[in-house]
Amino acid sequence: MSEMLKEINPKNSKNFNPYKEIGEKWMLVTSGTNKKFNTMTASWGGVGVLWNKNVSFVFIRPQRYTFEFLENNEYYSLSFFDEKYKPVLAKCGQVSGRDVDKIKETGLNPVFDDKSVYFKEAKNVLICKKIYSQFIDPQCFIDVSIQKNYEKNDYHKMYIGEIVKYIEEG
Repeated sequence: MSEMLKEINPKNSKNFNPYKEIGEKWMLVTSGTNKKFNTMTASWGGVGVLWNKNVSFVFIRPQRYTFEFLENNEYYSLSFFDEKYKPVLAKCGQVSGRDVDKIKETGLNPVFDDKSVYFKEAKNVLICKKIYSQFIDPQCFIDVSIQKNYEKNDYHKMYIGEIVKYIEEG
């Protein structure tokens, strides 16, 4: 468990590889307030530069409980963990916050930032302010094989958020 997280400039991070952290280790996408929030595991998304801003982008299906929180809140967080937390992330991806108290079941400790919620156990956290969202439009698929990800035509909504804070253990 990380005891010391500190805000740094993301350009100075020595231990954040988005390809590994998102695609292989997964992340928790969290939105809400100290009164009510939800988190979900994600392995699709990324970080980069867009519109002269450091940004993250995540994809959430509308049937996910976390979708409501991203729709109704200005900020979201992306929390990244050491490999030993993989079972916790798996649990957060297998059950819905509508039915289960994920925090109680996983033992995660939420931290209530003035903008969003993240977890004390995380080794890296991005706090993001939503600046754009749009549903994936299948008419825009150039590679039609992408459609296989949407057998139920339940297209993700993409959220782009300006990274307003980067927090790293240390």
